[in-house]
Amino acid sequence: MMVGQRYRYSRWDGTQKGFDFDAFDLMGQMADDLMYHGDPTAALRRMMQEGFEDRDGQQIDGLREMLRQLRAERQERLENYDLGGVYDEINSELNELIDTERQGLDDRSALADMQLGDPDAGDGDRRNAELAKETTATKAMQLDMLPPDLAGKVRGLQNYEFESNEAQQRFEELLDQLRQELVDQQFSSMSEAMSNPNAEDLARMKDMMAELNRMLEERANGNEPDFDAFMENYGDFFPNNPETLDELLEDMARQMAAMQAMLNSMTPEQRQQLMELSNQLLEDMDLNFEASRLGQNLQEMFPDAGWQQSYDFSGFDPLGFADASSMMRELGELDQLEQFLQSANSPQALAEADMEQVRRLLGDQAADSLDRLSDLTDMMERQGLLHTKEGRLELTPKGLRRLGQQALGELFKRLSPDKLGKHDMDATGIGHERNYSTKPYEFGDPFNLNIERTVGNAIRRQGAQEGIGTPVRLTPDDFEIERTEKQVRSSTVLMLDLSLSMPMRDNFLPAKKVAIALHALISSQFPRDYLGVVTFSETAMQLKPSDLPEVSWDFVYGTNMQHGFMLSRRMLAKETGTKQIIMITDGEPTAHLNDDGSPFFSYPPTRETVNRTMAEVVRCTRAGITINTFMLDPDSGLRGFVERLTELNKGRAFYTNTENLGDYVLVDFIEHKRSMVRGR
Repeated sequence: MMVGQRYRYSRWDGTQKGFDFDAFDLMGQMADDLMYHGDPTAALRRMMQEGFEDRDGQQIDGLREMLRQLRAERQERLENYDLGGVYDEINSELNELIDTERQGLDDRSALADMQLGDPDAGDGDRRNAELAKETTATKAMQLDMLPPDLAGKVRGLQNYEFESNEAQQRFEELLDQLRQELVDQQFSSMSEAMSNPNAEDLARMKDMMAELNRMLEERANGNEPDFDAFMENYGDFFPNNPETLDELLEDMARQMAAMQAMLNSMTPEQRQQLMELSNQLLEDMDLNFEASRLGQNLQEMFPDAGWQQSYDFSGFDPLGFADASSMMRELGELDQLEQFLQSANSPQALAEADMEQVRRLLGDQAADSLDRLSDLTDMMERQGLLHTKEGRLELTPKGLRRLGQQALGELFKRLSPDKLGKHDMDATGIGHERNYSTKPYEFGDPFNLNIERTVGNAIRRQGAQEGIGTPVRLTPDDFEIERTEKQVRSSTVLMLDLSLSMPMRDNFLPAKKVAIALHALISSQFPRDYLGVVTFSETAMQLKPSDLPEVSWDFVYGTNMQHGFMLSRRMLAKETGTKQIIMITDGEPTAHLNDDGSPFFSYPPTRETVNRTMAEVVRCTRAGITINTFMLDPDSGLRGFVERLTELNKGRAFYTNTENLGDYVLVDFIEHKRSMVRGR
């Protein structure tokens, strides 16, 4: 027996999670950037830098915020800690065990004094007591003469014969600990294989590094070394199981660079002491030679690993040796992550980030944000809004439609309801488009039979007369036909000013947004209409409406309306229906084409430029083309020119700004369509 699922519903209270952020939301947030630059890659890169807010109001941090957090994390560490603690901790432990040794010497010296003062002591006992006094005095002198520096103190104690077993055990444990920490600092990934390294372990480590150096030389000579054989012999040194030689070398370079960064961050005296201490504890000079040689080879292979990096610690909390090693690795990871984020030039590149490392260094929110950012491009490609063509991201036709709908919806939101309209009319009759209503057939109507309604009429009539049955018999009274809408067609060319003044006055984006919105309006609501696009600056150019997102302003001077009108007139000559030019501009004509086709520019405009432009206006007027001009922030020169243009052409002129340009253009276009319908 199957038990059905049960669901419970509750009123939305604002705390529940809404719909997932999808590609269409993303398109909405990057729409202005896409419209201005027309470059999806650049728009995605800027969103990646700035971040965004999803449907639930959750902030997705951008790379700029993550870089700020990284620098704050680094600064906090540098301001709180001091590297001097590397030696303070070791010195403190050495001084404690020296005090233990001195106590042992004092105890033995006191025992010898008791023996010497004992009247019953024999000559042998007295002689032993005297030797003990001499020995303890000599050892006390040796302790007094230990060098003050750390390396010298360790070297002196290595040659010292301890009186106290406890002190000797603590010293040997300290040496083992220091050896381990030195190995961990240089090769942290080997910590498992080099736990409590003895002489045999260090010798094998030397052999491993010698083999690595040989492999690097072999590769430099053009031969690929046998990495599998190397891992078979020395794989236990690398618990991370690198899959390639390059992966192994990169990991080792990062660790050795962290050690070098710590040395670079120390004072010269601190650095010298650490180097001497390392030489003493690791002892094998061949090991030091191979390690130095490997470091040089890795520095040549990975020059950007941070070998010259140093940190200015200014805090008061001293770091022990182990803590300092861990701190340097963290600082190295912060630097590495910062370099990675700075070099990421696309969302796809972020997928290569180590999310666990990001989570450890910056927290869950940064890791989750980075994961969301890395999916931006794939999200839009999965939804069919973008595709890669010849290695370059481009808007798909679906993406172009979505961008147009975004611009159209944004402009329509600002319009009052009484200004909105569809392509409607009251009259019905013969036409080409269904209006999804029907009427009984009358003699003379086109026989656009609606089968569903016709058969339904016959069944109802037959059922009422004879009872429902088959076959169904049709009579002329059953016929019902579809009404059709009378259609009017208009042909429009949008002339868009791309001269340098448009971006300088912040007019470019609003104008381009209106152009994209107008394309979306015509293609979705009036698919039979024609829309052409002409852009003009020093010269004019015809574009496909689908090219609008990639249109950008021209870094040239000149507003060549004459050439724009010429191209628009030729385009409209091939079209039918009412014809109009919609021109969006912020300047008077300052350029024209000479007889040889070369452009001429002058500001203020010359009489020849104005006359040639007006001549084209006259030609457009004779061809039955109405010119409607939308002026952005017009000055007196533009106003005067447009008044003359309008007087000649009988079109309309609109004085607009960036806030209401879209309102004017869309409302005027819709009203133009309405007047055409009323005229029929």
